[in-house]
Formats: sequence, C-alpha cells, structure tokens
Amino acid sequence: MSRLSLTFACCRYDRMEAIREGAFPIEGIDLNCITLRSGREVFDRMVGGQEFDVAELSASEFISLTGRGDCPFVALPVFPSRVFRHGYIFVNTRRGIRGPKDLEGKRVGLPLYTQTAAIWARGHLAHQFDVDIDAIRWVQGAVETSGAHGRPHAPPLLRPVRIEQNAGDEPIGALLARGAIDALIGSRKPDEFGRHPDIARLFPDYRALERQLYQETRIFPIMHLVVIRRGLYERERWIARSLYDAFVESKRRARMRMRYAGSLSTMLPWQIDDVEEIDAVFGGDAFPYGIEANRATLQALVTYMVEQHFIARPIPIEDLFVPLAGASGT
Repeated sequence: MSRLSLTFACCRYDRMEAIREGAFPIEGIDLNCITLRSGREVFDRMVGGQEFDVAELSASEFISLTGRGDCPFVALPVFPSRVFRHGYIFVNTRRGIRGPKDLEGKRVGLPLYTQTAAIWARGHLAHQFDVDIDAIRWVQGAVETSGAHGRPHAPPLLRPVRIEQNAGDEPIGALLARGAIDALIGSRKPDEFGRHPDIARLFPDYRALERQLYQETRIFPIMHLVVIRRGLYERERWIARSLYDAFVESKRRARMRMRYAGSLSTMLPWQIDDVEEIDAVFGGDAFPYGIEANRATLQALVTYMVEQHFIARPIPIEDLFVPLAGASGT
C-alpha cells in the first residue's frame, strides 16, 4: 500500500515535537507538519477553509459544530493544549472587586465570548463561586491590539447574551488599565499586568485553587483537540488509529525528555522537582489522551456549554470522537 500524504497544522508543543521532527515513522502516512504561531490562526483557517487534512482545533468550536449536526470534522481524543484558568482572570483594583461575586453587574472583557478559555472561566465562576454570569456585561475584542480577535466561525449562541464589541482604538488590555472595563478573562496575561499598578489577578492564590479543583473533580481544562476532515476520514478510516498511535508515541518521547536530568529541556532551574510534584498530583501523566482518563474534564466542558447556550443538550462523550478500540492514552 502506498503511503498517504497528509498535512497537519498545529502550534508548537513539546508533545508534538517528535512528530514534527519525523523522529519515527507513522504507519501508512507521510505527515507534512505546519507549525503556526497561534491557535486562532489554525482554527480560522481550518474551520473557514478546511485548509489542512488534520489540525488542532478549539474544543468548544468542535463541540458547537457537532451539536448543530453539521460538523465537517471528526475528532481524535488527543488534547494538545490544556490550561488551568483561575490565573487568567484579571481585575482593575479601583473598581471595587474583592471577590468573584463582585463581578456581577460589572463590564468584563474577553477576546471572544465563544473562546474555550472563556467558557471554562465562566463555568468555574458559576460552579465554584456561585457567580451569576448572566449578570455580567461582556466586552469582546483583541487584548493586545484594537479590533476583533481572529475570524472565528463558531455557530451563533442559542440564546442572546449581552455582548458588546469593542469598537474603539484601544485594546481590551488598555481598557482594563484605565478602568473602562472592570475585569478581563484572558487566554494569557495582558501586557499591562505587572506594569500597571491597578491590574491584579482576581485569584492571587490561583495555583492552590487549580490544584484543589483537580484533586476534587479530576478536571484539568482541555482547550484544544485534534480533528480530521470528515470526508477524508470516511474514505480512509484507518488513518484515525494510525495518527492516534503517533500522537501517543510523540507525547511519550516528550515525557521522557522532560524527565531527563542530564540536560534540562526547558529554562526552568527546578524542572525535575516540578515534574516529580506534578507526577504525584496527576498520577504520572498530566496530559493523558483517550476518553476515559479525560471523562470528567470533557463532561464538565459539555455541561458548561449547555448552560452557556452553545449547544441545546448534552452530547455523549463517546459521540464526540471516532472509535479507537483498545486505545491507550499513555
């Protein structure tokens, strides 16, 4: 059988490094890896034009499309990006916000209301801190530059939400600094954080809260998953298992490299100590693939998306992914 040439678009991650370097063969596939700078660019090009055969994709965009019944992709239970979200909620300290409940009635900025990071943050605020997220006025726009954040193609919400588009010349981060908005839910820190005296985290003890969340619920928020164009998958179903096995092997090699103490793989002086602590908390693998090891996280995301009017009803977790009999996520 001749090998199938496929394109794969993804951001730069250590768990994808071995695949990008061609460090081992992928059964039946020659994979041309395209590394892009931002997830938003990958998503916009994949959903907007199906430019790639395989790609990293926003988990919430995929679930939204699946919930509408017209998703042009199928998904693998491979999760390139996971980030706890408590540390990415910022407030202007002059706006009277002392705790999460104080966000009610306030204007809160975010890059996109539909962004997976924002869905997780709102879900945490509602479930952990009893915040009425419907009482918040949302201001949407790019954080570091003026204008919109990307060209998303997520389906419309099933119920209207109070969302104001930032139409001014200032980015959302600057609006927070001068108090034009009260808080910001971001996917990363705004440039003004650490440089402007009035910007602080809502949760200064965010790491302890995130650890508590995981230990109590086994939720480690999933941001992105990996999709295949549906038409390609339906013609060549075997590629799903071949690609999944390759992603698992690439992550295994990254984990081995991360644990090698002879020369540190990152510029983190206590990397090995941190790895040992994380292994103890997460049972040896903080980034498992497959469904079962991620069921609690995936179920929480689906629940939040129903509550926030992205999908009409819960989707069974098994229905989100192609079948992979006997697949291991290690």
